[in-house]
Amino acid sequence: MEYLNNLVAADNPSSVLMEMMEAYGQDVWNYAYFLTRRRDAADDISQDVFLKALQHLRQFEGRSSVKTWLFAITRNLSMNYLKSSFIKKVTLVEWVTPKRNERSAEMEAIGNMEVSRIWQHVLSLPVKFREVLILEFHYQLPRREIAALLDISEGTVKSRLHRARARMEALLKGEEAE
Repeated sequence: MEYLNNLVAADNPSSVLMEMMEAYGQDVWNYAYFLTRRRDAADDISQDVFLKALQHLRQFEGRSSVKTWLFAITRNLSMNYLKSSFIKKVTLVEWVTPKRNERSAEMEAIGNMEVSRIWQHVLSLPVKFREVLILEFHYQLPRREIAALLDISEGTVKSRLHRARARMEALLKGEEAE
């Protein structure tokens, strides 16, 4: 994000904050939600992420992308939240699906149920497996950046991805057997 350096140099914090929020706000909120499984926590955490990022903007060295930096802050705040709070079970509500004009209402409902079912399985995985799946498949971060973000080796990322895929496959096959 070359413009980030220009904005920092221009000494315009509100402009920097708006740029970051517009570019990464939804991704940060989604990641916080995936980790905590609570909308209220995701709201609070995403606000805190951008405040912390703004406070520490001058210390951003550019060794990672801005997105990865924001995800690292999000992860730290989410883990702190999970360690310090009583977590209640939540159920996944509708997930945004691509809208197509040619699909009937029945087909749309079936598609939404399928997406919801898959996300329920993803959210039922342990955090260490859920995180790598979401970072690789949803956010399309390279394994190198995932390893840096989670402070683990690339080999561990690969291992967790393999185990997460195996668990997802077992969950989906177990559902078919019912």
